[in-house]
This record gives sequence, C-alpha cells and structure tokens, in this order.
Amino acid sequence: MKKILLNGLLVLLCVSMVEATSYRKHRVNIKPLSRTSFELTDVNFEKPHIVDLKGKDFFVISVREPGSDGRVYAVDRDGTIWWMGVISSGAGGGELVKKGNRLVPKGGHETNNNIFHILAKRRFHMSSTHPDPSGINNMDFELLFTQDGQALHLGNTAAMSHGCIHVGRQNISTLFKWAKVGMPVVVMRGSYYNPFVRDEIADFKKELKAFDRRTGSIDENMK
Repeated sequence: MKKILLNGLLVLLCVSMVEATSYRKHRVNIKPLSRTSFELTDVNFEKPHIVDLKGKDFFVISVREPGSDGRVYAVDRDGTIWWMGVISSGAGGGELVKKGNRLVPKGGHETNNNIFHILAKRRFHMSSTHPDPSGINNMDFELLFTQDGQALHLGNTAAMSHGCIHVGRQNISTLFKWAKVGMPVVVMRGSYYNPFVRDEIADFKKELKAFDRRTGSIDENMK
C-alpha cells in the first residue's frame, strides 16, 4: 500500500513539474529573417507580414523559455548587434482561451510576443501590482513597453517574473542610458542568436583580420 501511495505521489509530482514548466501559445508569433527583419504571424502561424526595423535602434528579447535564448540584444540602426545580456522572463502556466471572438491569456505570467515600443523610462520605480513588502524599489531602470506593466528592469535573472524582463545590474544601466521612449522592443520565442549574432561575431573577426593586415599586426590566433 505504501509503495502504491509513493508511486502515486511521484506521478503527481512529475505532472506538477510538467505543468509548472509549460508555456501558453501567443496571439502573435515572430520569426527573425535577418538582424533587422521579422516575420509576424497569428496564433496558428498564418497570415504572415514582415516588419523591417532597419534604420532604427531597437531591442530584441528572446525570452527565457525552452528553445529560446534567454537574452536581450541591443541592435543599432545599421543592424549591428552591439550588446547582449542574460535575462529572465515571465513564468509559465498560462493558456489562451476564447472570450467572445477574441483569444485572451488566462493564468500564468508569460511575457507577450509582439513588436512593442518603449512607453516610459524611469530610473527609480516600484511595481504597483507587485510591490516589495520592504518598501524598496523593485523595478529600477524601468523601460515600460506594454500598457499592462511589462517592462525591462533591474531584476534577479535567476528568478522568473510576473511578465517583466529581468536584466542584471552589469547590463541594465548601459541599456537604460541607450534606450529612448518610442524605441521598438521585439519580444519573441525561438533563437535570435543563431545565426545572426554568430554572423555578427564572424564579421567582426573579418574586420579585425583586415585591420591587422593593414597595420602589419596579425594575431596568429585569428588566422
């Protein structure tokens, strides 16, 4: 009897773990086509249209979920990925449900997919929906990008959030200084690193080699 109960508890534990790490579908899906170009589709990956952000400074956030990078990227107007940092994003457990003729999120805290824009930039801020009981600000270096409170801000990258993007102290101050109100913020699932950041590194190495040849200071490790 004890063995049966133990096996039952193990099954329940495994189911709970799967549910805790499940993530809902999204009304918008985003696939990067280049460093600056993105294909947006609906919840069924249909009705595609392309948005090209070339000529604009913008952020790309590949959320911290299975199959995604868990990083924020800063991309300048010529398509150069000049900064990247580790992030955490919204905890899972949600689902999309029909409400009338619309699909709406229910439960969970997943960060939404879409191309947003920075709505507000605040150096010091306390969350109004999830205030810290200590009274200490918990959303400093806030870059708000949705009306319902999702934002990049200083936070613990080892802990999942209520939907915001946590960025570590070593990265957030640089990104905050660079950011401007109105700047696009691409939030996506899947990888942006592969192949675009790798291409960026490869291009940098080529430029470095060319510079070394011109100056006569070729690094043997770069050959």
